[in-house]
Amino acid sequence: MFNKVLIANRGEIAVRIMRTCREMGLATVAVYSRVDEVASHVLEADEAVFLGESDPLASYLNIERVIAAARAMGAQAVHPGYGFLAENAEFATACQDAGLVFVGPPPKVIHNLGSKTNARQIMAKAGLPVIPGSMEATLDFESLSASAREIGYPLLVKAMAGGGGKGIRVVEEPGQLREACELAISEAAKAFGDGRVYLERKLISPRHVEIQILADMQGNIVHLFERECSIQRRNQKIIEETPCPALTPEMRYAMGQTAVIAALAANYVNAGTVEFLLAPDGAFYFLEINTRLQVEHTITEMTTGVDLVRCQLEIAAGLPLSLTQEELSQRGHAIECRIYAEDPLAGFLPSPGQILYLRQPSGPGVRNDCGICQGCQIPLEYDPILSKLVVHARTREEARQRMLRALGDYVVLGIKTSIPFLTDVLASQPFIAGATSTDFLEKYMADWRPNPKGADLASLAYILIDNLRSQAPHGVGQPPGWPTPWQTLGQWIM
Repeated sequence: MFNKVLIANRGEIAVRIMRTCREMGLATVAVYSRVDEVASHVLEADEAVFLGESDPLASYLNIERVIAAARAMGAQAVHPGYGFLAENAEFATACQDAGLVFVGPPPKVIHNLGSKTNARQIMAKAGLPVIPGSMEATLDFESLSASAREIGYPLLVKAMAGGGGKGIRVVEEPGQLREACELAISEAAKAFGDGRVYLERKLISPRHVEIQILADMQGNIVHLFERECSIQRRNQKIIEETPCPALTPEMRYAMGQTAVIAALAANYVNAGTVEFLLAPDGAFYFLEINTRLQVEHTITEMTTGVDLVRCQLEIAAGLPLSLTQEELSQRGHAIECRIYAEDPLAGFLPSPGQILYLRQPSGPGVRNDCGICQGCQIPLEYDPILSKLVVHARTREEARQRMLRALGDYVVLGIKTSIPFLTDVLASQPFIAGATSTDFLEKYMADWRPNPKGADLASLAYILIDNLRSQAPHGVGQPPGWPTPWQTLGQWIM
């Protein structure tokens, strides 16, 4: 086992990886840009290296500087987290060429699966159910138009490279195709440096269900069950849960076995996620394989008790899997909410700025993977995710109620966040009924407006009570009769 790991990332995922490294006795090296000089991941690491200015191309996406930082600090391994260089085959190759262990799949696997059309070809050849669509990506509109006539409408124009919901457009009828292709190509070229797109049949109200896999260098592969990620805005997941409310034991077994076959077909190594779309009639179709740790890996950890980052590091060091499929099981129900620095009322535009006040939720079954602190600056240059709030309970309804309580305890002042919107999604009757699908927000939340008596007053109540507590004599707890924040809030509303 190597003894020092450079984390080529920032924010909550860098902090999360560092915590497992510390448990394993591994030293950690952070990298940072100008705007992140006093960020949480920098303070959390054993050592830190300045990469460059705030522009990602000058810092977190600069392969040469990241490799130089690892070698200068004596790191033997590099963990890419997710985003930035995590699914970059060139970066994985550069690590290997520099004598560094890349904590992820081999470069060839990343390259093969990084092209969604290539991945579709691999899986179709292996006999997996693949969504009807084109098998080749292109920039030529005439070719795309011919494919559209063959596939039928409605359909999706999708970027061949990348992820995160970028480079995707819905086309309901032929007259929309040209504009959708132009927009998808332009967005994909800017985001991934490759504008090629392909077409895919648009399923009506499917669920987005993915299977977590682990594969070691000795050929052992296991799956760690499913995650439902259907609650999405602009094709970006915002709420995930496991188990999926719609799966029967037979469906769960079939999807798990299919994910293992997909991993075998791709010669997969390390942690990955096989993504499917589940149609209302129960049929499921291969979507893609993400060759990295997923944002939502936390809910799998909560229900299986497996530390996926530890598994990643052990596999990268050449160790065989320490668990078998028969030893794995799910316990209870887990839900994750992604907390973003975004304004839901303004089309979820980023909300950069300084965090003036921060109170994080806690309590039984609550986990908050957080990359921020009070007083820190949220930059505009990077993904606006602040933290991942996760709860675990015996049943789905208990987990839902626990998440509502945790969201109510979460106070972030100085910027806009998605907390009020997430709260109302979880409190909605369709979510309570488990009627989740990828068009959930369009169906049920299109006219959403925040509760005018809600989060802002709650935040002020917390600040008031915290200030009162700070004025109490040292060593004296909250005196009997002091109001709770919610009692204070109730008095203000009444």
